[in-house]
Amino acid sequence: MVWKPGHYLLLALALYSLVVTLGFSLRGRQLASLRQEVGILSQKAALAPEGYVLPLPGACLPTRPENLPGAPRPYRKGVSAGFVFIQGDACVPVVRGMGVVAAFGGEVVRVEGDYKEPSAEEYQRLLEAVRNGASPEQMDLLRGLEVWIRHPDGRTSVYAHLEGPYSGLKVGQRVYRGDPVGYVGSTGLMGGAPRLLFEIWEGEPDRGRFLFQGLEGEELLKQAKAFFRLQ
Repeated sequence: MVWKPGHYLLLALALYSLVVTLGFSLRGRQLASLRQEVGILSQKAALAPEGYVLPLPGACLPTRPENLPGAPRPYRKGVSAGFVFIQGDACVPVVRGMGVVAAFGGEVVRVEGDYKEPSAEEYQRLLEAVRNGASPEQMDLLRGLEVWIRHPDGRTSVYAHLEGPYSGLKVGQRVYRGDPVGYVGSTGLMGGAPRLLFEIWEGEPDRGRFLFQGLEGEELLKQAKAFFRLQ
């Protein structure tokens, strides 16, 4: 069998899934050796055609309407700007602390290391304030702890409701597709099940159009599957 770039890409992604399964918190020679092997394969995979991947290794696109871009959010008379990966609608277990990876290479432009949950009264006041629309600053509060990555194609990806960023991740750092960026959590939700909100914006988040804006149903899923090369 002749190995092609695509084969290296599939093997690299499979190994990343193994790393996530073992847990990002594991330490030792075995994990270090595995990461070194992944690094080598990732370099070879770079020869393959570029494209975005889902931020949870092994996951599929959500299918429930409320977990897709454009889903209504009555509490602020708006819509969701991204995909919500939650237990039972992601094809993989979505548990607190599982690893989140970069969907595409780029520059890290936001890393929130600390997030203080508002009090119940503060949260209620926030929901009241955003009934007729939320400012970018208010959306930051609603999304909880976030990591943003700006990509060479002008898009920005947002990873929200994180429990925390990946250790050592810094603003200005260059990351590659599949690199770890954080851990699934539920910040900004005042409790609730762990989940990952994943948004891709044309330009700066909350100031332009989000990916797949205006699409719905089967057409949205069809285009999303093609975009993430899931077909």
